[in-house]
Amino acid sequence: MKDIIKKETVFNHDIDKVWNAISKAEEISTWFIKADFKAEKGYKYTFTASEDKGCITINGEVKAANPYTLTYTWVAQNTNVETTVTWVLETVKEGTKLYLEHSGISNYEGETAIKMFESFNGGWDGCINLLTDYLKETVHAG
Repeated sequence: MKDIIKKETVFNHDIDKVWNAISKAEEISTWFIKADFKAEKGYKYTFTASEDKGCITINGEVKAANPYTLTYTWVAQNTNVETTVTWVLETVKEGTKLYLEHSGISNYEGETAIKMFESFNGGWDGCINLLTDYLKETVHAG
């Protein structure tokens, strides 16, 4: 079973605009779901989806928040399984390259791990699409 989801995309946007979109609560709450979040090591965060998105809560702790690298644990509602999400941004000729990695999914037991991998994999595709739209339409970045 695969344990790590990896996504990579290039945005035609300044690295600071992308960083703010993934690290500031008010921006995360605009394009993703409601966030009580600070990009500060040790901060215990909560993401809360509205009822139209399935009313799910995600909790975790920020493990690293260095310029353009953000790592936090991820515990989905009704589980006690901890996985890890890492975002890394890099300036490239076209704008900003985003690397996203979600690991530790094999911490779920048996068939649940396979289902969670599939769910997270599709979820991150949707997340990147939402981020792309947010940067284009709301931030007018790039």
